[in-house]
Amino acid sequence: MAAVKRIPAAVVNGTGYGGVELLRLLRTHPAFDLIEVTARSEAGRPVADVFPSLPALDLTFTEQVERAAVVFAALPDEAAVALAADWLAADRRVVDLSAGFRLRDKTLYPRWYGYEHPASALLEEVVYGLAEWARERLPAARLVACPGCYPTAALLALGPALRAGLIEPDVIVDAKSGISGAGRALKLGSHYGEANEDVSAYGLSGHRHAPEITQELARVAPERDRRDGRHPRVRLTFIPHLVPMTRGILATCYAPLRAGVTADDVRQAYETAYRDEPFVRLSTRPPHTKWTLGSNLCFVHPVVDAASGRLIVVSALDNLVKGAAGQAVQCANLMYGLPETLGLPREGVYP
Repeated sequence: MAAVKRIPAAVVNGTGYGGVELLRLLRTHPAFDLIEVTARSEAGRPVADVFPSLPALDLTFTEQVERAAVVFAALPDEAAVALAADWLAADRRVVDLSAGFRLRDKTLYPRWYGYEHPASALLEEVVYGLAEWARERLPAARLVACPGCYPTAALLALGPALRAGLIEPDVIVDAKSGISGAGRALKLGSHYGEANEDVSAYGLSGHRHAPEITQELARVAPERDRRDGRHPRVRLTFIPHLVPMTRGILATCYAPLRAGVTADDVRQAYETAYRDEPFVRLSTRPPHTKWTLGSNLCFVHPVVDAASGRLIVVSALDNLVKGAAGQAVQCANLMYGLPETLGLPREGVYP
């Protein structure tokens, strides 16, 4: 490949799990020049002192972005929303890992996130950054909202079948996440003594990722399965679970098959959808989260349950890579016209 012009990049909030994973990926990236890392709590300290796992990263934490052309924001939702307009006004491009810009309908934020959106005008231009679905829009994007880890697993699992009209728009997503998905801040449920040797469901009354999944499934559904962006006909039951592992998402998704749909129809739809995708792998057997550890891969395994007339699709990914930092880098590669796979791991760590 010809010499690539270096693009100055910043990671904002480089002490959270997503931020640290961004540091790992960007440190060796051939095109992005990681020149700034912010974290108010650690400002003035060398990154390698705080995170000895990054001994070659010769940077010091600062409090704000001053020189970067592209900002990778790994902040909590409201903090990212508050700063995004300023970064854009300074002619910076923004890849946001928070949920602050994922929902297009501003009226949904008070219910699901507890605040009125203070930068709702930006919702008109933001690109939802599931790279496999947004590839054509990303080169012109100024602001990208990276999907959540659960939505990424669910959308990649169900998207091909829904787009091809093979399933009814009435889906169930039963998903499991490792504890790192809850973030680095200490919570009772993430204590070792609470989470070890335990599996629990949560968000049964409504999880904030549900409207995000519904929104994007409705966007790819055939016209007969849509109403409008605010009231999609897609009906979703989404139940997340916390399992005692550090990383990983495993989503088992169910939907009724339309009359006459065969296993061969399903196979062809998924092979067509993912034949040329560099980070989605169709698996001939149910995937394990261990297969994805440290990689930007998502494994997808569709199965027709002939007895029940349902499609079952199992997907697995690393919530901190394809579900967060890796997806952000994948989007940024596309934003700058770089090879989509540049700087991203396509092999997991075993065992």
